[in-house]
Amino acid sequence: MSRYEVHALCYGRREGTRGQHFLGCAAGEADQPHPTAYYVWLARSAQHTVLIDAGIHPSRVPAGLEYRRPAELLDSIGVAAGDVDLVVLTHLHYDHAGTVADFPGARYLVQRGELAYWTGSWAKRIRREHWLLDEDALAHVRGDRLSEVDGDAEVLPGLSVHLVGGHTAGTQIVRVATAAGPVVVASDASHFYENLDDDRPSPLPHSMPGVYGAFDRIRELGGIVLPGHDPAVLERYPAVGRDVVRVA
Repeated sequence: MSRYEVHALCYGRREGTRGQHFLGCAAGEADQPHPTAYYVWLARSAQHTVLIDAGIHPSRVPAGLEYRRPAELLDSIGVAAGDVDLVVLTHLHYDHAGTVADFPGARYLVQRGELAYWTGSWAKRIRREHWLLDEDALAHVRGDRLSEVDGDAEVLPGLSVHLVGGHTAGTQIVRVATAAGPVVVASDASHFYENLDDDRPSPLPHSMPGVYGAFDRIRELGGIVLPGHDPAVLERYPAVGRDVVRVA
């Protein structure tokens, strides 16, 4: 089995509140400060350079977000955008798929159900979540460079994807084999460690049963878990550069 090195790259930070990040906040809790971070993840073996998610495009950066383009972060640790041969998109929200065009040699991998949700016959009538989609990014995730997967699959030796849904129609998580054991990139299936630890969803779920099922699946897969937006990731693992930590 191939083994990978895994890095978490924090391309953005902003201040927030607990009410923005957790469903069902009690009185007095919603306005409490709760910072958030934005990540992409690098999984690199002797044979493959895989980027998990692609971050926000500069044109969609919201006010108050400290931002660095993900490709620039990769370059800061010696990985050129052209070295990336696979971009796994956990889902198609604007803060996870925005810079796919920056990786000219990569193919893109997305769950069939996720792509169908945003492009199928119902897509124009789905307004509650549509603002979360990056239309320009979606236009690049097409053609010969697109690989669709339906459910769980080992997409490269030592790297598998697992369909969980919940956050979006086709959210997938990624399990990576490393010398330290498996690393599970939960992405927005668990935005923060607290979501998983306290069995507490984030707001705007696509499916509430799916959210809880995703929590269970993350636990079943085991190993090191990397949530999608928790600043604590940068404190738990050794830094190898500004805003980059080596997880395993």
